[in-house]
Amino acid sequence: MLDKFQFHPPRLIVCSVAAAVLLAALAVVSPVQLPVLLYKFVQLLLSAYAGYWIDRWLFPYARPDGYLAREWRAHDAVYPDDQADHAVVPGYQLTFASALLRRALIVTGCMLAVCLGL
Repeated sequence: MLDKFQFHPPRLIVCSVAAAVLLAALAVVSPVQLPVLLYKFVQLLLSAYAGYWIDRWLFPYARPDGYLAREWRAHDAVYPDDQADHAVVPGYQLTFASALLRRALIVTGCMLAVCLGL
């Protein structure tokens, strides 16, 4: 019962600390570059968001979550160790993987196009 309330340290804490240290170093060495860094970060986020919506608009009936055996948001919060967290409909594993890769490639392409083009 009390296992639910255990403290779990945040993921990627080392990467977060390293990013904060590098950001502080950049602020000390060249504070003029901070707005440029913010501009590039916003470009990255907006292009990823645009890529996601482009995928949804181009393939409205082939969303990756459509191949799951049951609604992924409706769960009882119990994930046995010997089963997948979200099972795929039998026979659609390759289609599911293809839909995931398609979305990842479209988002990646949008991010590269925006970040390299501007």
